[in-house]
Amino acid sequence: MLAPICLFTYNRLAETKETVEALKKNLLASESHLLVFSDGAKNEQAQEKIKGVRQYLKTIEGFKSIQIFEASENKGLANSIISGVTNALEQYGKVIVLEDDLTTAPNFLNFMNQALDYYETIDVVQSINGFSPEIKKQNMFDVFYHTRTFPWGWATWKDRWDADIFSKEKIKKEISEDKTILMNLQNTCGSDITKMLLDSINDKNDSWYVRWVYAHFRKQTVGVYPKYALVNNSGFNENGTHCKAINPYKSVNDTDFRNKVQFNFNSQVRIDPIINKQFLRYFSKEYRVLIRLKLLLEKGGLKILLDDIKSKI
Repeated sequence: MLAPICLFTYNRLAETKETVEALKKNLLASESHLLVFSDGAKNEQAQEKIKGVRQYLKTIEGFKSIQIFEASENKGLANSIISGVTNALEQYGKVIVLEDDLTTAPNFLNFMNQALDYYETIDVVQSINGFSPEIKKQNMFDVFYHTRTFPWGWATWKDRWDADIFSKEKIKKEISEDKTILMNLQNTCGSDITKMLLDSINDKNDSWYVRWVYAHFRKQTVGVYPKYALVNNSGFNENGTHCKAINPYKSVNDTDFRNKVQFNFNSQVRIDPIINKQFLRYFSKEYRVLIRLKLLLEKGGLKILLDDIKSKI
């Protein structure tokens, strides 16, 4: 049985249409159940936009079945995803999750479903990812692994998901009892992760994702990544709730890879040290500073210095 697709939407009509249209072009779309979760408005200004999104959602075709869940109040992204995924897993046992700013390759569902089947009995794998940052080292397989999973198109199983792992009080207690956790988390998952986690558990951001990463770290599990990206993020614009700058992650849209129907997985699940170094660079302080400089220079038109920075990122 194919995994159902959970799509989470808010008030971005253009991005939602782009996400759905790309998903409809997937080879397995017509065989897949689509569950759409439409969050309620934060304020009056968002109500009309959400109304437009919901009108569009009712016109969607091209899937085996379509269910739309309209929240009467604003849950926020974290609560919406945690509750929606939990409910879907209770019914189906596995899910593929997308937000409303992600466009997928035509074989995205092939990769996700094949990986869900392949790794179902390999407990060290907690999630499957559709996006992958550019990693220069290649191997004979179509995947690599990392503890830091990613939120841009992902999947998991019921036995590796529990709403309790997102408990802010539980995480606070663990951190207070073991003073080494935050340093080890940073060394394993990137220099940005500890502040993001602390902000999440102290209600300074609405990130479910950083708590999902923390769960991987605590359980010593990994996420599976495709060799090349099968998802693009279109949400880095003025309409984005969480993404308003530029996309900091290089990725490769390899045409041959995006046309594959069968994928070559690896049962020897381990984090390659060379890939690990390349992967974590995207979350280093140096890289984030260079990305910010790049944005500023692009606005200012300083081409020579910009070219120098581009050569380093």
